[in-house]
Amino acid sequence: MNTTSKRPRCFLRPAPFRRRLAVMAVGVLIQGFGLSVLRAIDLGLDPCSCLTQGVSQLTRLSFGTCQLLCHLVTFLVVLRFDLSRIGYGTVGNMVFLGYISDFFAWLWRTVLPEGFFGSPAVRYLLLVPTLAVFLLGAAAYMCSGLGSSPYDAVPFIISEHVKKLSFRWVRVCWDVAFMAMGLMLGVMPGLVTLAVAFFCGPVVAWVQNKLESTLFTS
Repeated sequence: MNTTSKRPRCFLRPAPFRRRLAVMAVGVLIQGFGLSVLRAIDLGLDPCSCLTQGVSQLTRLSFGTCQLLCHLVTFLVVLRFDLSRIGYGTVGNMVFLGYISDFFAWLWRTVLPEGFFGSPAVRYLLLVPTLAVFLLGAAAYMCSGLGSSPYDAVPFIISEHVKKLSFRWVRVCWDVAFMAMGLMLGVMPGLVTLAVAFFCGPVVAWVQNKLESTLFTS
């Protein structure tokens, strides 16, 4: 009996593949852009970035390098338990998101006046639009159907293997654990952290509906 067909496959190419790939790439680019501004205004970060920022501050390595290293640890779990969650979006988010954020952070330091993001007026004025951009970029990458980051995949894997735990509570505990580790490394949760927790789900659902009814129709 041939058992290879029953093994989960990675890097699937659902149709329309090119459109999905474009949406994923644009989504990661937009998310990285938004993340660079969120880091600059210093009003909190999403749970995953909280830990990444803490590791970056501790090691003095770039944010992008630290995000890649943190993702590689959780990537081992995905490799072991569910290859089907690995795809082009996994690589796009895991490898490129942090470095895109670093590029835009360098750009802001180069073209904007020193201390531009230090003004409370500027920080709070940019908060809502930047958060919206970040969430829309994240939703586009997630809804492309080309795999998810290891950070997003592990809670699904845990909830599937531990039947007594619902995905909702696994995800909450997962996010809290990363925020706690970031806090221990000196990164304070803020308004952005709470906003991502409350609004990411609804934004993803809205973007998914729009993409499936427009770009991803056959």
